[in-house]
Amino acid sequence: MSDVRRSVHHHIESHPGVHFNELARELDIATGQAQYHLRRLLEAGRLDTEELRGRTHYFPTGYDPWEQRTIALLRRETVRGIIVAALEEPEPSAAELAEELDVARSTLSWHVSTLVEAGVAEKCYDQQGRSHITLTRPEETRRLLDEVTPSLPDRLVDRFTRLVDDSFLE
Repeated sequence: MSDVRRSVHHHIESHPGVHFNELARELDIATGQAQYHLRRLLEAGRLDTEELRGRTHYFPTGYDPWEQRTIALLRRETVRGIIVAALEEPEPSAAELAEELDVARSTLSWHVSTLVEAGVAEKCYDQQGRSHITLTRPEETRRLLDEVTPSLPDRLVDRFTRLVDDSFLE
C-alpha cells in the first residue's frame, strides 16, 4: 500500500464519517488523488461509505448502517446540538430546541427531519399538538457522540445558516 493510501486509510480510521472534501483538505491532497485512493480502498473492502444529504462519508469497516448515519450527522454542529439536548432532557419540544440552539424553527425542522429519515430520532406530538423529539437508541447515540467532533468547515456552514436565518427573522 502506498504512503498516501495508508495516510488516507489512517485518517478515516481516526475520523470516522469524514466526508470527501474534508478528507482532501485535511490531508492536503488533490481531488483526483483522493478519489483514486478512496476507490482503491473501497475495492479492497477496507472502507465503507454512507451517502447522506448530498455528502459521501467514509468509514473504516465495522460500523453498521445506523452507526454510520448517526456519526455522519454528529459531524454537523446543529444536529449535534439537537442530539445533546435530547440526551439531556428526553422529548424536548421543537420550540424549546429552537430557542436553546438559537435557530429558526424551519432550520430545526429540516435537521429533525434528517434525524427522523436516518432513524436516529422519532418525532411525536403531545396533546396540544406540539412536536417533540425522541432518540431511537439513546445509549448507542451517547457512545458515538464521544467519537466525533464537527470539523471547522462544518461548524462554519452551520453558523452561516444561522446568520442567514437571523437576518430573515429581523
